[in-house]
Amino acid sequence: MSWPDVTVVDACVRRDGRGGSPTAVTDDDPAATDADRRAVAATAGTSHAAFLVPGRTPDGGRPVRFFTTIAELSGCGHGTVAAQAVRLTRTALGELNDRQHTGGRTFDTVAIRRPAGIEVWFDQGLVALRHPAPDERAAIVAALGLTADDLHPTDAPRIAAPGAPRTPRIAAPGAPRMLVPVQDRSALLRVRPHLGRLTAACRRYGLLGCFVYVPPVGDRPGAARMFAPAIGVDEDIANANSTGCLAAHLLDTAGAQTVTIEVEQGDTLGRPASVLASARRGPAGITTRVGGLAVVRDGQ
Repeated sequence: MSWPDVTVVDACVRRDGRGGSPTAVTDDDPAATDADRRAVAATAGTSHAAFLVPGRTPDGGRPVRFFTTIAELSGCGHGTVAAQAVRLTRTALGELNDRQHTGGRTFDTVAIRRPAGIEVWFDQGLVALRHPAPDERAAIVAALGLTADDLHPTDAPRIAAPGAPRTPRIAAPGAPRMLVPVQDRSALLRVRPHLGRLTAACRRYGLLGCFVYVPPVGDRPGAARMFAPAIGVDEDIANANSTGCLAAHLLDTAGAQTVTIEVEQGDTLGRPASVLASARRGPAGITTRVGGLAVVRDGQ
């Protein structure tokens, strides 16, 4: 089937408006099949597509569904940025406070018109953290092609000393993914995963993918690359939900009450992107808020 009025949004652009993750956004058609929806991203030339479902849920959420070319996702951070940016452009408002329903959860969103684009923030909710099992960690590190020289210094001893602290974490705001720190940006650029092995490992352990990162230091943003071939995205330009997961992990390991970070992504794909995230410790656990700047392409 053909989808009229598909808008492409560059989600999570850099502060100067460059780059971002192209995301297709369109109104859902109840007559469409999931195969039809999976085809939208391929036709639009984007990694993901967001479908705005008419109406609201009983708790006030506006339903949004997300698809890659091979699967429906229980959540999509940069897709949420894109979807809410489109919703704001359909109004005359300068700011739109709303609620989105995706993957069985309803959460608050805000979209604000800025000179460089539309700034969107959303509540990611609780992020569960755990250490990976030794075999889980070993399979992912091997599939990524990492060596002890690549891993962050605090994690490198883990290769030879099982009793050393385990820096990689599994973070789950819903779908779990592994966070793996590397030593510096040069090591991050060198990562060349074996996609077949990484797909098999992620499916074996029920992981969405792997977020390889260099942590922020002082005022310098962190950097990251997200590999998720198991859901049809060999490398993601911008993975906003994983940035929220990283904020939760850094808060947890620092023992702080709040953490705010910026993480640059997409450079290896020629689409520089940037994601903001904050994490807060509360009675129920660690909750996060994730944001990015979106540019809705003209003429779409």
